[in-house]
Amino acid sequence: MRHTTQPDPTPESHDLLSRPRRADARRNYDALLGAARDAFAEVGTSAALEDIARRANVGIGTLYRHFPTRRDLFEGVYVNEVESLCQAAADLTDLAPWEALVGWLHRFVEYAATKRAIVEELAKDSTLFRGCRAEIVDAGEPLLRRAQDAGAARADITFDDVLRLFSGITMMPFAELEQRDRLIGMAIDGVRAR
Repeated sequence: MRHTTQPDPTPESHDLLSRPRRADARRNYDALLGAARDAFAEVGTSAALEDIARRANVGIGTLYRHFPTRRDLFEGVYVNEVESLCQAAADLTDLAPWEALVGWLHRFVEYAATKRAIVEELAKDSTLFRGCRAEIVDAGEPLLRRAQDAGAARADITFDDVLRLFSGITMMPFAELEQRDRLIGMAIDGVRAR
């Protein structure tokens, strides 16, 4: 799926974003995505674009050159997080099945925190969201199946069950990250085969 400013991009490949080709433009683009992700997670979607540009160490004109609208920036951050989550699944395949699944679930929690910050700004039922969800399932479901085949994860659960469980935890507000991490640990224990 390619990132465009058109309202309904369609799935085309695992490369979800069209990134600049020049090295300096690519660095600025990636810095803006990282700064926006952090700002949206900390402040919410009302984060000032000037602050995001400052965090990325670029001018506001550079931000607008890459992301002409706030929505383009939301989509860019969201799609970049999906790509990172999918890449994490690929990077974990050399680990034992249970460790790979647990590692990916922890990465999913980070993704969900960013998603929560911007999901209300984007249409939940858009083609972009459906395409991104399909990418997440394609990346994560094999990790669950592998852990189930190894007898490490419960055989009576589906990947949709796991996504809903961990998404539910990340949607709750927490006074401290330690409480969130305890609940994630409890959820992981619930996925483990007994």
